[in-house]
Amino acid sequence: MKIICIGRNYREHAKEMKSEIPQVPVFFMKPDTALLRNNQPFYYPDFTKELNYELEVVLRINRLGRNISKRFANRYYDALTLGIDFTARDLQQECKQKGLPWEKAKAFDYSAPIGDFILKDEFPDIFNIDFRLEINDEVVQKGNTSDMIFSYDELISYVSSFVTFRTGDLLFTGTPAGVGKVNIGDRLKAYMGDKLMLDFFVK
Repeated sequence: MKIICIGRNYREHAKEMKSEIPQVPVFFMKPDTALLRNNQPFYYPDFTKELNYELEVVLRINRLGRNISKRFANRYYDALTLGIDFTARDLQQECKQKGLPWEKAKAFDYSAPIGDFILKDEFPDIFNIDFRLEINDEVVQKGNTSDMIFSYDELISYVSSFVTFRTGDLLFTGTPAGVGKVNIGDRLKAYMGDKLMLDFFVK
């Protein structure tokens, strides 16, 4: 399986990163070794001094597909959860300044904690989901899926024109404004509505 991550899919986040609003989806990938499950602790890597959180809604792909039409894209995911795209921001900035790829800032081991999936049919409206991240019981980031620049179906259609989706692949759909630093000792809790989806420590 693979993890496909969407960048700059919320206008306010693009603004806070001093980036242009994209005209088409921006995506990058993480390997399956980036996954961190079951609320296992995240160990702060020694290669960064500025580790940032980015909370995102994650889709679970449930069938094989490429060049998927937008009108059929809803058939290709069956469940949602929350995940965090951990980013070594200092490494990313250094790579950007040198015009280099920045996978090492995004794709490192355990950089993608995820919660348990909920079948999409269990949501009243998957296009209007409130979600938030708390660090040490303080809300640091919140968003709603209705604020996405590109919808789930638009993302799936666009990405599949370049990369074939396979059953079990994950699609991180972008982060809202409010990204920031985490530190050793922090406790991160993420909620989808009022449902606790993630609860783990940084060590």
